[in-house]
Amino acid sequence: MPATHRPAPLPQVLVEVDRAPAPVACRATDYPAGWQIEPHAHAKHQLVHAVQGVMVVQAAAGRWVIPPTRGLWLPAGMEHAIRCIGEVHMRSLFVKPDAAPKLPEGCCAVGISPLLRELIRAAVDVQHPYTPNSRDGRLMRLMLDELRALPVLPLHLPMPTDPRLAAICSHLQQQLDDPSTLADWAARLSVDVKTIQRLFAAGTGMTFGQWRQQARLLRALELLASGEKVIDVALALGYESPSAFATMFRRQFGQTPSQFFAAR
Repeated sequence: MPATHRPAPLPQVLVEVDRAPAPVACRATDYPAGWQIEPHAHAKHQLVHAVQGVMVVQAAAGRWVIPPTRGLWLPAGMEHAIRCIGEVHMRSLFVKPDAAPKLPEGCCAVGISPLLRELIRAAVDVQHPYTPNSRDGRLMRLMLDELRALPVLPLHLPMPTDPRLAAICSHLQQQLDDPSTLADWAARLSVDVKTIQRLFAAGTGMTFGQWRQQARLLRALELLASGEKVIDVALALGYESPSAFATMFRRQFGQTPSQFFAAR
């Protein structure tokens, strides 16, 4: 099992780039397996992306599991913490809120196109300050264009604030193979099934079944990234067979588990 590290403060290099006057800046930071970064926020928007490893990002709005080829857009001021699954090579873009119009407004998982990946790779080596009409300035402007076209991906698990739903969701995150139905939970909490259905829709934008499925799939990403076999992951999460798990995975992410991670 990988070592678990106590939450660490934000590296100074990221603190400095967050305060830099440039409209866009990029920094590379690498972390060992199990590393945790304590809750923090940035004055700028941030696109966090790992060219290697999987990140689990926790914020007030929910939890995101971010594998390679994906990224997470974090609006300025949003507090978040990061946990590394496997060795993580992180690439962070910092964007001033007024750098460009029509940037994403909320926190969201996004696809990283091959072009944006190469732009980020090049941006790591840009020296600051840079002039707008220089090669570096043009590179950064092109990156802003790409950021406005980011495709949003279903890698988010919204967390409800209602204490009854929070109790259900907390339990399921600990025991994702629990087959309890909505009727079972209604009986345990002494509430009507329709009440729980209404609360789930209002608090998460999902049905009970959709939320549990999403929780299972995101946990699957963590386990697969840690090297677990598909059959073991499927059975641990309560699926009847690896094929049933693979079908659900492909329906959600558009790829089988092996294809999803081969895309790195």
